[in-house]
Amino acid sequence: MVKRKSLDGDVCAIARSLNIIGDWWSLLIIRDAMAGVSRFGEFQKSLGLAKNILTVRLKAMTEEGILAVVPASDGSAYSEYELTEKGRSLLPVLVALGQWGAEYLYEPNEEESVPLDAKRMRPLRKLELKSEDGRKLHQDDVFMPKNVILEASPSTTRKTAARA
Repeated sequence: MVKRKSLDGDVCAIARSLNIIGDWWSLLIIRDAMAGVSRFGEFQKSLGLAKNILTVRLKAMTEEGILAVVPASDGSAYSEYELTEKGRSLLPVLVALGQWGAEYLYEPNEEESVPLDAKRMRPLRKLELKSEDGRKLHQDDVFMPKNVILEASPSTTRKTAARA
């Protein structure tokens, strides 16, 4: 089997992110954790994933700070997996992926599962990209070369683009 190239040191934030969450099992584990799945056996049952693969994925996401191992909520001797702030911040990624899939991968009237507003139980509005000043952006308004380096401003934590 060919070893996957590590993207740890890549200047592209997308590449670095995919290095951590780029396989489908990781995203599905995160999806299930957001839906309340917390125990190893629950993840395995929900995903139909082999124990060895699930173990590797859970360990990697724990090491990356996406999940944390916590005592079982029912007081038993078991442990549970809980999303950290880093893990919870992946919600817009999953919503965007789900919305893209709902738009392009289903036939008309085909049954699908979409994220819902928990309060109203209605589908979410389609995510939009906005500039720092609040303008709605379209594809032609976004510059995404992989060789743009962001440098921290000395007076703030805001970053500005500088060509490499």
